[in-house]
Amino acid sequence: MPHRSSSPTPRKTTPAPSVVVIGGGMAGLMTARELVKRGLAVTILERSTAFGGCVADHEVAGLRLDSGAESYSTRSDTVPALARELGLGELLVTPNPVGAWIRFPGKDPQHSAMPLPRSGILGIPADVLDPDIVRAIGRAGALRASLDKVLPLGSLYKDEGISLGEVVRARMGIDVLTRLVAPVVGGVFSADPDDLDVDSVAPGLRTMMKKHGSLGAAVGAMRASAPAGSAVGGLSGGMAQLTRVLTAELRAGGADLRQGSEVLSVARAGTGWTVTTANGSLTADALVMAVDGPGAVDLLGPALPRLVADRPQAVPGVALVTLVVDVPELDAHPRGTGVLVAAGAEGVSAKALTHATAKWAWLADQAGPGSHVLRLSYGRAGQLGDEVADDAGLYSAALADASTLLETTIDDADVVGWTVVRWNGSLPHASVGHRDLVARVRAAAAAERNLEITGAWLAGTGLVAVIDDARVRAAALADRLVPRPSDPTGL
Repeated sequence: MPHRSSSPTPRKTTPAPSVVVIGGGMAGLMTARELVKRGLAVTILERSTAFGGCVADHEVAGLRLDSGAESYSTRSDTVPALARELGLGELLVTPNPVGAWIRFPGKDPQHSAMPLPRSGILGIPADVLDPDIVRAIGRAGALRASLDKVLPLGSLYKDEGISLGEVVRARMGIDVLTRLVAPVVGGVFSADPDDLDVDSVAPGLRTMMKKHGSLGAAVGAMRASAPAGSAVGGLSGGMAQLTRVLTAELRAGGADLRQGSEVLSVARAGTGWTVTTANGSLTADALVMAVDGPGAVDLLGPALPRLVADRPQAVPGVALVTLVVDVPELDAHPRGTGVLVAAGAEGVSAKALTHATAKWAWLADQAGPGSHVLRLSYGRAGQLGDEVADDAGLYSAALADASTLLETTIDDADVVGWTVVRWNGSLPHASVGHRDLVARVRAAAAAERNLEITGAWLAGTGLVAVIDDARVRAAALADRLVPRPSDPTGL
């Protein structure tokens, strides 16, 4: 018989598990990145026309400017490490060290503003008798605050449901709270200190209070252990470069990125999920929910009824007004890198002003002498007043506020370009009781083998918290879907 050649039977390959990520902000992009690295088939559905969420940019007067996040916290290497992984490491920069100013309540122009003391955490001073602190809160306020060193802690360090405002008021008094802490917290979280869970916005603070015996000593110890250098950093050219490189990397890695895909519903489908959008349905082995809290609960509620009771309240929006102006007088940087505004400050409706060309050398170089980029933030405690509810009203308010805060007249004729960007629900409040809500949501998700929930409403405000949480959730999901191979040695 003639010899017949034979070829090996081709092995059947098992398709990679599929994951749908709902939400294309930084949480969704980072989750997808980790899943793609583990060999999973990932589809990202983003309802808007752009990815990145608040890490975005826009063009104003010929300048490419961040329209959302323009810096990151340097309390960890999270963002610099990501930038280096994405090939952006050479663009890491620090801001002008001159720092920002603070605008106080009241009408007295001689005592209305001063450089923000930088010896604390969230405005809480380590040394209340530091001359800059005394100048900010007055002698009477400093004497009251100094009682922090001798007052017994009582149960303040261990009681549940304690707000940041309650801790500061009890330990250091009302002047530290209203003149230092409230403006800083308002600028960072767009919320009142009395509404924020102390353990969520200042993790470890109460533990250090117990260890060191006072709030000031706790702050001093935490500052001493923090990385040296500036508290924030940025990227030359803007933070939105993270989004552009991330999305390009994901596409190159085989991820399916779909913008303009609003999700209408999700439902269990056998051992996986069916996701229905306005453009049709798709199924996947697993699901990642990376949208805001109300949106996540609304979509998951039919499948996970236990989540419904923990639907967080929608957070009203923040509006950012960007002005590009030709005012050579601002070359002197009259208020450092910007101004934080305390509630009750006379004649100002903005909660903060960032003098971006004073803060970032790369932007000053692009704008040129005499040209300045100012960014004013509206939405104290998450609410906009009726008088500045529309773009025209916000523009008018921004001109007036910038003139007042910088003590330099800025007229409509000085404006080269301007824009208004609104971020709805972009700064979720870590309100008192929020930690318990997070724990319950995490428990509900943990009961599902093929579900993860991430995003700022659970992780906390800021790029560091969002990126770190997304990586943890993605790794946990990938481990369940594609277990890592066991050690062949059996050790």
